[in-house]
Amino acid sequence: MASRTEGGPAAGGRITLHCLAHAGAGVVSYRRWPGAVGPAVDVVAHPLPGRGSRRREQRVTDRAGLLADLLPALVSSARQGPYALYGHSLGALVAYTLTRALAGAGAPAPLFLAVGACLPPHVATALVSAADLPDEELLPLLGGLGSLPQGRAASPGGLWRRSVLPVLRDDLRLAGSLRTAALDTATGGPVDCPVLVFAGLQDPLAAPGSLGHWQQWATGPIERHTIAGDHFFADTAELPRLVGRACREHAGARTRGGHR
Repeated sequence: MASRTEGGPAAGGRITLHCLAHAGAGVVSYRRWPGAVGPAVDVVAHPLPGRGSRRREQRVTDRAGLLADLLPALVSSARQGPYALYGHSLGALVAYTLTRALAGAGAPAPLFLAVGACLPPHVATALVSAADLPDEELLPLLGGLGSLPQGRAASPGGLWRRSVLPVLRDDLRLAGSLRTAALDTATGGPVDCPVLVFAGLQDPLAAPGSLGHWQQWATGPIERHTIAGDHFFADTAELPRLVGRACREHAGARTRGGHR
């Protein structure tokens, strides 16, 4: 099976699954997805500038910068064959934003938008405005999600605080910009494609009971799934299997309906 973790659209009528990562991360959480999504699906994971393999690039912290970086490649992919998007946590807001922008660019709609470990834009959390909090206030919030390293790694002056924490702060700024844009009638609103919502059973931020709040961001019914795990369940075996199966099912339904 020809699958990738970075790159362009799939060829030969296959389904391209675009994946966007959580805050402070590259695309390592998707490293097992190509072998787990099943047949006919090519995984393309997109690291944001300044994160992961693109860590030397200037980080984007607003919607305009995000779209300038990612949208052209996704528009090209959308015009070459069936595709879907999955985003995890911050990546879910990125995937939602891209889905809205793709529609605005006149691109074919995705098979679906899948979001995981993320509350919808209208639901406020303590992290929404936390980007500029002092370390002593921000770190407990991150610790509640399991985002802090073990032991003394997050101690003042340590490597984690110097290298990872600034990325997390910028990712929170990006999340804030995307939430604000989603609430703006000019750039936000429901997406006109199926929406799949995933929550971790033990997620302290986006609990399974909050899944229904995504309904106002979809023009049709949403499909809900609960996954074993906490906030960081993107690297579980179950999630890519479910998303891969959804790709094939939605592609088959589109074909039977006479659409591309």
